Amino acid sequence: MRGIAPFPSPNVQGWTVKRPHSYTVSLVRLTFLFLTACAFGYQAHAQISIQAERASELPILKPDLPWASSGLFNPTAIQRGGRTVLLFRASDDKQTSRIGYAESRDGVHFTTRPHPVMEPETPYEAEGGVEDPRLVRIHGVYYLTYTGYNKHDAQLCLATSRDLIHWARKGVILPAYQGSWNTGWTKSGAILPQKIKGKWWMYYLGTRKDPDGESRDYMGLAQSADLIHWFDASSQPVLERRPGAFDARVMEPGPAPRLTKAGILLLYNGADEHLVYGPAWALFDANDPKRLLARADAPFLLPTLEWERVGNVPNVIFLEGAVWRRNQWIGYYGAADKYVGAVRLRIRLY
Repeated sequence: MRGIAPFPSPNVQGWTVKRPHSYTVSLVRLTFLFLTACAFGYQAHAQISIQAERASELPILKPDLPWASSGLFNPTAIQRGGRTVLLFRASDDKQTSRIGYAESRDGVHFTTRPHPVMEPETPYEAEGGVEDPRLVRIHGVYYLTYTGYNKHDAQLCLATSRDLIHWARKGVILPAYQGSWNTGWTKSGAILPQKIKGKWWMYYLGTRKDPDGESRDYMGLAQSADLIHWFDASSQPVLERRPGAFDARVMEPGPAPRLTKAGILLLYNGADEHLVYGPAWALFDANDPKRLLARADAPFLLPTLEWERVGNVPNVIFLEGAVWRRNQWIGYYGAADKYVGAVRLRIRLY
């Protein structure tokens, strides 16, 4: 099959990886290959490769604000007016979280607004705060999913904006303890920015207690007719647990999924039973977003730098944002629940 140039357009977006052979502390180039079976839109197997290179050996953002004294991490990302905008989670000394704003001309060096753009205001956000945003732009409106945490319950919430600064809350969109399969908290809504079969789709995290008595974080799927009201679209998680795998404990959506010729490509964050976090990928059917076509057998990036291994939560790389910039993807991740890092991603489809 004829090769497809890397990143043919920002409207055809995807990611994939295979097991890395090594990790080093310096700027590391990792190349992985994966042959996907039953790839949507292809008559033969599709080969997908990625090259990933850390944009800096140091954090690109650190907790250096009064309301971000404990941690500045887990950013979502979007391009606006030629600049990269990050909306990040910031926690203070009382472990109350807010959402802050930073922007950059080059995608690596950021200027942070002195005040947060979202603070805890509602009972479902009281004391714990607003956490871990995901962001998409649809028809000129920004849709921000985030976790509302009141020190007792974590629930998936939604807000909208036209300027990324002023946000209108739409409330809890997937309440905790009320799902079709999840019996615990809800978090991490990653919305597909295109309709499929007349519906909007969102991958999210739900927690349930397994037969062995352990609570684990699984990935679910929700659908909506209007982007505001959401309902479970499956009676079970869309990713099965693999005991002993890198994602045996946690399967949590990362940036917004992308519709590609191979299907729906979703980056997600996995954690093993030792709670070592690293991002990986899953490929879903473009005609049936709950149908899994293929899945990584290893993360494409693992915590190796000191600031990724040591922090508020050790051994965490948590990817939540990515943007298309100057013929490449740049991904943004939280490191050790304290810092923000950046990684350049180069993807090729064949």
